[in-house]
Amino acid sequence: MPAFGELNGNRQFNNADSFAMAFDEAWKNSVKADSDQDVTTRVTSVMLGLQEHPFMESSPEMAQQVAAFRLRLLDL
Repeated sequence: MPAFGELNGNRQFNNADSFAMAFDEAWKNSVKADSDQDVTTRVTSVMLGLQEHPFMESSPEMAQQVAAFRLRLLDL
């Protein structure tokens, strides 16, 4: 899965908001690609695809928390 910036030419920033936007887009794309995957597998796959995002590189634990929050917030 390409990094977020590669998908839309959007710039990536080393902050939670930028990561949340990238996560949301990657999550939606993962649902379209394989709706039969369980949530744990999908999260792992999405996070792997975002591993080069600046926030994921600098704060991987916080990035995991942002991802979990987005899933709860958006009821995904």
